[in-house]
Amino acid sequence: MYPDRVIPDSENSGFGGSTWQHGVRPGAGKGTRHSSDDGILRKRRYTGRNPGDKAFREAERIAALHPLQQREHPTAVLADSSRLAHINTYGFLPEYYIDRPFTCRICGNREIWLASDQKWYYEEAKGHIDAVAVECHECRLAKKKR
Repeated sequence: MYPDRVIPDSENSGFGGSTWQHGVRPGAGKGTRHSSDDGILRKRRYTGRNPGDKAFREAERIAALHPLQQREHPTAVLADSSRLAHINTYGFLPEYYIDRPFTCRICGNREIWLASDQKWYYEEAKGHIDAVAVECHECRLAKKKR
């Protein structure tokens, strides 16, 4: 990979994971190079904010798959049931997490709640298992500032 090369959206293949700092995920806008202070290329984490139409449609397609197909999908993240012991429910605990598309209930902005973020929220932050993303990042920040 050439460090000075900007990768256009058409050359980015794949939906999951992070991209190199000088690349962008599909639908994330024009390719730009992100330099670091020390000149070392670092991985840049995809956040799911402001996804392009292609990425949002793909997340919707995956969410509509049968649960057995979702579990086998490459973007699925396995759940650690031992880390979900704090959840006191009679319902089923998740076996895996998938990227969940949603529309902000305040501004109507479309975002994707990534499987890795769900894993952190449910297993590390001990969030309630029935909680889902309903507000975009910008609206949550604005609410915190109030």
